[in-house]
Amino acid sequence: MPTATDSDLDALESRTIYILREAYSTVSPIAMLWSIGKDSTALLWMVRKAFLGDVPFPMVLLDTGMEFPEVYAFRDQLVSDWRLPVLNEACPPESTVDPTLPPGARHAARKSAGLRALLAREGYRGIILGIRRDEQAIRAKERIFSPRNADGSWDPSTQPPELWDYYPYEVADREHVRIHPLLHWTELDIWRYTKRENIPYVPLYLAIDGKRYRSLGESNITIPIESTASTLDEIIEELEKTREPERAGRTMDNESEDAFERLRTTGYM
Repeated sequence: MPTATDSDLDALESRTIYILREAYSTVSPIAMLWSIGKDSTALLWMVRKAFLGDVPFPMVLLDTGMEFPEVYAFRDQLVSDWRLPVLNEACPPESTVDPTLPPGARHAARKSAGLRALLAREGYRGIILGIRRDEQAIRAKERIFSPRNADGSWDPSTQPPELWDYYPYEVADREHVRIHPLLHWTELDIWRYTKRENIPYVPLYLAIDGKRYRSLGESNITIPIESTASTLDEIIEELEKTREPERAGRTMDNESEDAFERLRTTGYM
């Protein structure tokens, strides 16, 4: 796999900053979901670049109470170091979500319910997220500006075309648009950029005793993968060779063929 050059990373960064500024100038009120993982933290880094060190909108953690202790510690440290405007949104209990979903997907659906409650209370018209097209097949159908219905549901067949960096969207009453400034990045891009920029990250991504977390979800639905990559250089080298999917450690992705698609079409991130 070819190695990304600085100019490649500069081009990715430039497009993301353009999208962030476009979103901030055209959608209001707006907030960003911060999962505290590698992608959303790299995106947060670019938010601070886009707005000259400032973060001009709330950073929202949809909190199920089941994040890893290391994730909460990392969040608290970065909030203090970067003086972030953070909103911690407690998600409703599992008993409130679709009982026909498999167990892991039911737990993940708590975040969809938490986001709906946040939108209803705060009235956000735009939500910025750090998802990528290469991360999961259903996400490959996304647009950069992705309109959502009043209930948060999403129909891939009705997404507007996006040509020449023009992002058409309409936000009707009680609806919102999701903005995805990292869609054009890959997992490798994120780690190469994280290394170049010296962006902090949760230490769970590094291998200990032959295991590491490649993708961070809640502690009860995420398992580590076999790996000896204990530095960023070793993570990058590993990803240049592996054919294992990034979300191999996400248990809900392996419960049923349609579980993730059902989550996404009903409002999951």
